[in-house]
Amino acid sequence: MRYWWVNQNQTYRHELAGGYLWSPKRNANGARNPFYETMREVSPGDIVLSFVDTRLAAIGVAQSFCWESPKPLEFGLAGQNWENVGWKVRVHFTELINRVRPKDHMDVLQPLLPAKYSPLQPSGNGLQSVYLAELPETLAEVLAGLIGAEAQMVIRGVAMDRADDAAAPPVGDDLDYWEHRLEQRVIADPSILETDRVAIIRARRGQGLFKDRVLEIERRCRITGVDNLTHLVASHCKPWRDANNEERLNGENGLLLTPSIDHLFDRGFIGFEDTGRLIVSPVAHKPSLRRMGVDTEGVLNVGGFTSGQRVFLDYHRTSVLLKVVR
Repeated sequence: MRYWWVNQNQTYRHELAGGYLWSPKRNANGARNPFYETMREVSPGDIVLSFVDTRLAAIGVAQSFCWESPKPLEFGLAGQNWENVGWKVRVHFTELINRVRPKDHMDVLQPLLPAKYSPLQPSGNGLQSVYLAELPETLAEVLAGLIGAEAQMVIRGVAMDRADDAAAPPVGDDLDYWEHRLEQRVIADPSILETDRVAIIRARRGQGLFKDRVLEIERRCRITGVDNLTHLVASHCKPWRDANNEERLNGENGLLLTPSIDHLFDRGFIGFEDTGRLIVSPVAHKPSLRRMGVDTEGVLNVGGFTSGQRVFLDYHRTSVLLKVVR
């Protein structure tokens, strides 16, 4: 279990009602933001403390890992300069009755603030540049103590679920729905030739022309070694949902993978270095990966990639993989 602090002044009522956190991927100038990147580290069962208008207003329990998602329509003018696609995590929030004002307790809290990526200034004022920051366990415990029984009950419930192995399975993402909407746009686009339209749509499922082009580079699953084409799909390194139509059909934007490995790769639970070394995300459920045929204990090298594949794999590492690079 990890503890997170989220500043939600602009979006609190939307995120609370919708049961989620959402952030852009990057700053308006395109720079990487450590307080958005932290979304890629959240795991089901993590505790989230919501800070609004100088007070802790809610406590939540993460219900999912993070995934790519369009900016919620309900945000309206809030964050109008943000990217249209960002990170989303499902969270079950409980509004607090005892809304603690951290500024009133800085004699206790200030020595516990992290030296780097703190969500509060030493004065107790919030930092507007912070969206989601990890809290040291000692600081989180003190904050929970200040909130009292409301926080203790939520944290105790998560701890008991984990001890009994009774935690609910992670909530699924809405990527299929989003990609279906994008597919409908392709179907309705009169500027795309019918043959191209069919190829682009089949590429979403890792089949058709895209798979044929990947086959010119790849002949088997990089992880499992399966080489029967019936059991393989062409997986996009730069996801179909993020790519333009040319990239969606570019064979160097693909790897041949079994469907279960394709799922792990597409959702960011695994990735690859340019050298071929397998990257296993720190938030991945390693027992599940091992059952799918992924060696999570040793160092696995799946072989080299073409120069074109390396370009697309770089995108995957920076924009899909559930791992923070600082």
